[in-house]
Amino acid sequence: MSERPQNEPDEQNDPDEFDEIVGAETDRDPDLAVIEAGSRTLRAQSGPPEGDGIPARPSDPEVDRALREVEAELATRWEETKLDPSLVRIEGLLDILGSPHRAYPSIHITGTNGKTSTARMIEALLGSFELRTGRYTSPHVQSVTERISLDGAPISAERFIETYQDIAPYIEMVDARQEYRLSFFEVLTGMAYAAFADAPVDIAVVEVGMGGSWDATNVIDSDVAVIMPISLDHTDRLGTTPEEIAAEKSGIVKQDATVVLAQQPVEAASVVLKRAVEVDATVAREGMEFGVVSREVAVGGQLLTLRGLGGEYPEIFLPLHGAHQAHNAAVALAAVEAFFGVGSQHARPLDLDTIRSAFASVSSPGRMEVVRRSPTVVLDAAHNPGGARAAAEAVTEAFDFSRLIGVVGASDGKDVRGLLEAFEPIFAEIVVTRNSSHRAMDADELAGLAVEVFGADRVQVEPRLDDALEAAITLAEEEGEYAGAGVLVTGSVITVGEARLLLGKG
Repeated sequence: MSERPQNEPDEQNDPDEFDEIVGAETDRDPDLAVIEAGSRTLRAQSGPPEGDGIPARPSDPEVDRALREVEAELATRWEETKLDPSLVRIEGLLDILGSPHRAYPSIHITGTNGKTSTARMIEALLGSFELRTGRYTSPHVQSVTERISLDGAPISAERFIETYQDIAPYIEMVDARQEYRLSFFEVLTGMAYAAFADAPVDIAVVEVGMGGSWDATNVIDSDVAVIMPISLDHTDRLGTTPEEIAAEKSGIVKQDATVVLAQQPVEAASVVLKRAVEVDATVAREGMEFGVVSREVAVGGQLLTLRGLGGEYPEIFLPLHGAHQAHNAAVALAAVEAFFGVGSQHARPLDLDTIRSAFASVSSPGRMEVVRRSPTVVLDAAHNPGGARAAAEAVTEAFDFSRLIGVVGASDGKDVRGLLEAFEPIFAEIVVTRNSSHRAMDADELAGLAVEVFGADRVQVEPRLDDALEAAITLAEEEGEYAGAGVLVTGSVITVGEARLLLGKG
């Protein structure tokens, strides 16, 4: 057996978030220690962290040590390369584990943006109907353990370690039989499916890592396939047109399944519909069979009326900002209705009070998340132009900022110019920086792009993230306490995760 060479295709997951996926210091630059140390000052300014489903490091030194050992082992399995069109390794692992992924039904989610928020909404809805849920999402914001959730909460560090240790001998057996070792994402997928079977869960909500057809999660046969909006991203791995990307993502649609299709470019929708015909799948389309009837901004979120597969659901409070989250909510509702057979076996809507309660409980850390007041600091993990446009619209609608300062730390290999152009109309000034990942775009290189988009007089460079946050907060405070200036931190999930740590949210 050999280690994976530098140019060998790897599986799954956004290379924008490769480093933050593991969360281990083994794959971070030494500046991470600076970030952890620098968090003390900013935390004192921000107040105590709130409960938000994002686990901190274990307080028990022995547990923390064991978790770091698992993280370090997982980190050895990474390479930044291209998609490998093979499910052989993950199928081999799950086969030797006794096919845990076949022990429960599932809802499978793909798309370019909105997957994690939608998965959280689906999880909340299912849980409100007293179903035990397992949720597998990627990437994580701060801790690798948050990727695997049971009953709406990340599994404990102890359980994460135990799950890894339980399947480690079988991982070694599969490694020995293959030319290349299992990738990080394959191992973690196996862990998630095993944890769900062991719980056991009534249903799993599974987000793809990247793409669809050849994603390691795509060994499940889900009765409901959810396809979120498709746009150009990962073009070097998934294709250079919406049609090519849609063809890869529509691979999660299985025989006789129900496809819940978010609003799509026409060319992408046509590919998905063709796939549905090929496998005799039923299609529920946003804007046709379901959708957002109305929405209005409310304190702390928005008030919605949603049209589901079984009827209308009025006065739904969603504690998330932005039109995109309203559309995510419509998709999540339709997915849960499809799972329960609403719209096919019977036309009655689900219980309205239960739906209202579920949506009111939803959170999505790192997505238009307020982490500080006076001045207000908002985090959003947008890392491509589509996500940036949605974030720009959301922050303009939800916050009456007199002046908005941007803090942007991006990753190499992304459409960073497109991201900056999406934010240019709303940022009065931008502070460019870098996170601790060795794949982070150099701050000076990012500044060069920013100057071209914003002009030199609107760009400030602070290579360290803690300095960048302090600079942006200082610029906002110059407006005066009651002037209404704010800060938006964005550009990468890694940047957002580290900013949460610096601002006392982890």
